[in-house]
Amino acid sequence: MKTHIRRANLTLRRMSIILGIQCMIVASALTQIDTTAFSSDSWDLTNAEVVDYLGRKCLIGTAFLKNVEFENGVIEVDIAVDAAGGRRTYPGVLFRIQSDDEYERVYLRPHRAGLYLDAIQYVPAFNGVDSWQLYNGDGATAGALIPNNQWIRWRIEVMGTQARVFLGDTSRPSLFIKDLKHGLCKGSLGLSGQRDRSAFFSNFRYRRDNTLQFPVPQVPEPAPGIVTEWSLSQPYKVAHVDIEVHPRDQGLTDLRWKAARSDPSGLVDIARSVKPFATEPSCVFAKTTIRATKEEVKQFALGYSDIVTVFLNGKALFSGNSTYRQRDPSFLGVIGLNDYVYLPLKKGDNELMLAVAESFGGWGFMVQDAKAIYRHEGLTKLWELPRKLRFPESVLYDRKRDVLYVSNYLNDGGEFLSRVKLNGEIETLEWVRGLVRPTGMALQGDKLFVVERANLVEIDLTSGKIVKKYPIPEARFPNDIAIDSAGSIYISDTQRNAVVRFRGGQFETWLQGTEIGNPNGLFVDKNRLLVGASLDGSIKAVDLNDKKIRNLVTLGSGAVMDGIQPDGAGNILISDYNGKIYLVSEMGQKTLLLNTTAPGYFCADFAYVPEKGLLVVPTLADNRLMAFKFKVKE
Repeated sequence: MKTHIRRANLTLRRMSIILGIQCMIVASALTQIDTTAFSSDSWDLTNAEVVDYLGRKCLIGTAFLKNVEFENGVIEVDIAVDAAGGRRTYPGVLFRIQSDDEYERVYLRPHRAGLYLDAIQYVPAFNGVDSWQLYNGDGATAGALIPNNQWIRWRIEVMGTQARVFLGDTSRPSLFIKDLKHGLCKGSLGLSGQRDRSAFFSNFRYRRDNTLQFPVPQVPEPAPGIVTEWSLSQPYKVAHVDIEVHPRDQGLTDLRWKAARSDPSGLVDIARSVKPFATEPSCVFAKTTIRATKEEVKQFALGYSDIVTVFLNGKALFSGNSTYRQRDPSFLGVIGLNDYVYLPLKKGDNELMLAVAESFGGWGFMVQDAKAIYRHEGLTKLWELPRKLRFPESVLYDRKRDVLYVSNYLNDGGEFLSRVKLNGEIETLEWVRGLVRPTGMALQGDKLFVVERANLVEIDLTSGKIVKKYPIPEARFPNDIAIDSAGSIYISDTQRNAVVRFRGGQFETWLQGTEIGNPNGLFVDKNRLLVGASLDGSIKAVDLNDKKIRNLVTLGSGAVMDGIQPDGAGNILISDYNGKIYLVSEMGQKTLLLNTTAPGYFCADFAYVPEKGLLVVPTLADNRLMAFKFKVKE
């Protein structure tokens, strides 16, 4: 792969000849699809050739379309790969090519198809660096099935700062690119591949189209504790400096600093600001100021590509190597906040400096206060129970008894419910025993109903005893529960994409389908059932009479829609299990109240007591219960 990328970079450096040709003027917002034959009249075929394969004339190698300026529209090509035996090839589509160093790219990894979630990769290139190690996960990579020795349709729709990638004959995007990193721009089109007959392109076509419909781009939420402001030095050849020694101590006095800012995730893509040397590994020094109100040792999370040394106030504290295949043969070196360093901060200003070297696949870093928690200004922490319970999954408030019930999800097969006072004192740790991994809970008079792995459990609140267990038919992962005014009980079955109803002693599959895909949290709000659908990260409002479904709010792919509670003022509170709680208005406007993703605290099925302004959050895997004061302004 390294050889392929280097060859691709050398090829791209020849593109300035092509881009010097006068681009065509876009005459209208929408034109007919243009099918462009692979001929020297239309394409620069310097690093490509036309061959026969699977009954078609097709192209192998890397080629660039002449005399085209593309901004918004549709790009289509048929592709076939010969990747038998795990043979590696990386065919790609290049678009909005602005220069030989600046472009957007989507490519395939057939050898990872059907096995990993990065068979499709989006990557931007800045200053000639094809930074696939820096862009991964939601919005950048996705899984796919890529058949061998078979033509498959590949379509990319581009509009503004977003794009959709379709592989095969499907109406659902294989990958949705939320943020094209070059922003709003225009450029040429191209195809990138190897000339070893491992990947073939056929039937290339495109159209310009400014009428494509995309969702309104979402402004990403900054991660808590991210170090955003940095200064970067000019590049140095790795062979000419010692990256494990502070520049002051090796006589580097010519450092010229340029301001740089991380993106909301914390990533500083160095190549956006600094051009590396073309023929050998490069490094830069990056510095920032950490201000401390007292002398303390503080944990910071760190991500880097490829090699780093961390200095605090001139002293080296950490070094690491995250180079491709450095740690084991399958190691990719994808950047993430996966390493930690403890910084002995002095009171006042502290200079944090990184030496970051790049060899292949992306040049960047990210730093975060590992214990930072974002709290809305109206949220005040009251108390916390760390490691007193046994993986608290759900919390329910009983107004009649003025107590909290907590389901303890894991306890070596002896799971139970706890009673906790509103001041954080555990009244009875193992109040109800005999449960199997309990999750959601709901009250009906003096009865408590609890969902466990295969049953709906009825508990008498007066005695604290299990009255009966009702086996749930076809249960795969029953999860949350809600009860309507008529006494019907609704249970989400996450793995069945279903909501089950229990009425008159009988179960029925009340609603099922991908429109409520991976349902988790439930709440009955008058004549509608609110369903947390994790498949698309949304809250659905389902009419209890006609079952019509309306989308209330969407957090997006990756969100796990766990808790749903009313705030007492016409809004609802919802939790993304990954570590976030939002206030959502009836119109779908959301306000972030809590973000605990940095320390890794989950936000499971929480309780909110409007009359007391009490928010109680279970963190499950972190084994913690947290309580906050929050009173909604009316």
